[in-house]
Amino acid sequence: MLLCSSPSMFGSVVEVPVPEPQSITYYQEMLRSNLKDRFMCATQGWTQNKDKQCLDEIYTELYITAGASTHISKQHEVRQIEMAGKKTDTEKPVKPSDMFKPPSGQDRPIKTVLTNGIAGIGKTFLVHKFVLDWAEGRTNQDLQSSGNTNYDKNEFKLLFILDGLDETRLQLDCSTNKTQRLKFKVTESTSVDELLTNLIRGKLLPSARLWITTRPAAANQVHPDFVDIVTEVRGFTDQQKEEYFRKRFTDEERSNNVISHIKSSRSLHIMCHIPVFCWITATVLKDLLKTREVEGLPKTLTEMYIEFLWFQIKQREKKYGPEDSEKCFQDIKSLAKLAFQQLEEGNLVFYEKDLKESGIDVRQASVYSGVFTEIFKEERGRKNEAMMFSFVHLSVQEFLAAVYMVHCYNDRKTQVLKNKTGHLDLFVRFLHGLFLESNQRGLGGLLGQREISQETIQRAINNLKKMNRDDISPDRSINIFHCLMELNDHSVHQEIQEFLKSGNRSEKRLSEIQCSALAYMLQMSEEVLDELDLNQYKTSDQGRLRLIPTHCEVVASALKSNPSYLTELDLSDNDLQDPAVQQLCGGLQSPHCRLETLRSTSCGYLASALKSNPSRLRELDLSFNNLQDPGVQQLCGGLQSPDCRLETLRLRRCSLSETSCGYLVSSLKSNPSHLRELDLRDNYLKDPDVQQLHDLFRSPDCSLQTLRSVEGWSQSMVLSAGLD
Repeated sequence: MLLCSSPSMFGSVVEVPVPEPQSITYYQEMLRSNLKDRFMCATQGWTQNKDKQCLDEIYTELYITAGASTHISKQHEVRQIEMAGKKTDTEKPVKPSDMFKPPSGQDRPIKTVLTNGIAGIGKTFLVHKFVLDWAEGRTNQDLQSSGNTNYDKNEFKLLFILDGLDETRLQLDCSTNKTQRLKFKVTESTSVDELLTNLIRGKLLPSARLWITTRPAAANQVHPDFVDIVTEVRGFTDQQKEEYFRKRFTDEERSNNVISHIKSSRSLHIMCHIPVFCWITATVLKDLLKTREVEGLPKTLTEMYIEFLWFQIKQREKKYGPEDSEKCFQDIKSLAKLAFQQLEEGNLVFYEKDLKESGIDVRQASVYSGVFTEIFKEERGRKNEAMMFSFVHLSVQEFLAAVYMVHCYNDRKTQVLKNKTGHLDLFVRFLHGLFLESNQRGLGGLLGQREISQETIQRAINNLKKMNRDDISPDRSINIFHCLMELNDHSVHQEIQEFLKSGNRSEKRLSEIQCSALAYMLQMSEEVLDELDLNQYKTSDQGRLRLIPTHCEVVASALKSNPSYLTELDLSDNDLQDPAVQQLCGGLQSPHCRLETLRSTSCGYLASALKSNPSRLRELDLSFNNLQDPGVQQLCGGLQSPDCRLETLRLRRCSLSETSCGYLVSSLKSNPSHLRELDLRDNYLKDPDVQQLHDLFRSPDCSLQTLRSVEGWSQSMVLSAGLD
């Protein structure tokens, strides 16, 4: 055994034993043992003092797909999961054990996998199961090597897992693909930020594998060039939901009743795509079924979260006694205030100053984190930095924010409907649900003595039905329909059901809210529509606009049909939102798609469509859109694909700068590039901006034949380039 000496605080010398070096298999087995101890057991939820259970017994498989886009969606995460519940024939399910398996027909090894998924969808549980399976020697032993590189022939491989990139406070420099040299010597100390940046960029340990998990909004922190495969955790399928609840309710009759109850409420059933909501639901129902019949269980999201809050209050009373009730209510109000203030700012992670502003004693923050563990959790930041806090799920924060607003701002209940991005949609649902007298009674003393009359509730319902606003997108207008459901007003739903059953649809006039309900019901239906003619519905222009999401779904279905006869599609002058464009691009990626010409208003998801094999799209017109440089950057990712066959690209009046010219030059240099015509008119580009395009045009390797009217070019440049 080797010994080394080090001075102690008393100035003497202490001999520290240094273990004899062992073989790498020794340390590998030690790692396996440590990881088994760490991940063999787990708790559901966030309570620290619960009895742990075997991970294999409580784990339910998740639905994971490959080929997801890294495009940032501005939709509310709940709306994303509503649409995610519908599978398409272009999706490729992936088993966790196949995460690093090269796609069919490719031999190159997969180095980096980026896994997207909204909060609470099960990303961390997935990582734990993956690691445990490796540690116990069941799967993932060789990470599916292809055996065609020197790296694959190595006996030992290294995998780094970065779980929760969106939660990190590290300053990573990976959002661009600009070439950088290693800025430090491997023999010298450096920051963790620098180490991870170079690990992701492949400059450090280039043969190591890397698995990154993140919420979709943070996926752009890593440039697509540093990612080999993008996967998405979609949560539970309907079958997996049932499997989860049968594990939580071992009595068969009770589990059947619970599953049947959840299916009876569309909003609850959709939310159960999210594993954390399944846990909230199971926690509430398990407690309520001790004293209630199935008929008395919560049917709306608002009712479910009220019962969840009361469950937490009862847990605290068990620990501190009923005399703590007043303090408990005050603590919840403080949390509700924090939830509201931070939701307004768009913050999901909070710091000490935020807690102080809401009247929460930072020294007592651990009480919220320990007693209200399912409501509020505490996260440790980096060494010597302040603690971070967050609610266990965005929906919990939104519910408490609604409680606070009803408590303090009854007269301003509809102002948040002006939010254009949709990130407050679920908050608005809860807000309307809390108008009900039954829900106000359910919250007891939390809302004080405030009462909302039945006349006020009916006025809110009528206002929702009459709401006709041009600044609300067709997709988001569906949230108005959800608000009515939270108010227990099912009249619109019943009217549309009767309308769909009737044989004279063209004779009945539909209101705007009825069109929103119709769009939602058609989107959520298991039946595939073969045809949707918007002109057959007797409604206003605003009403037809609200049917656009369904229209896009029908178009996507037509693109996927076998055979598909659609060759030209014009979607210009439509305010298409992310989900509608995503649906269309799902159709474009279908092997049956024969579309050759597309005029559209969005390019966020089109890069994935251009990479599809084979891509038959020959002409793409995105003119008169405020794409700007980031939009063109995304698009160029598709243009560089060897599967892209695009010949004409029109980007007229798209607010482009010199940066976009750089992206386009890089794409045109790709091998092969089939682009023949590029239209950049009305972008007010100057001579230096287009010089690199001019130089490329003169290259014998460039396939571009026409570059139309770039403002700022001198006449001599135009003539020498031979352009019109």
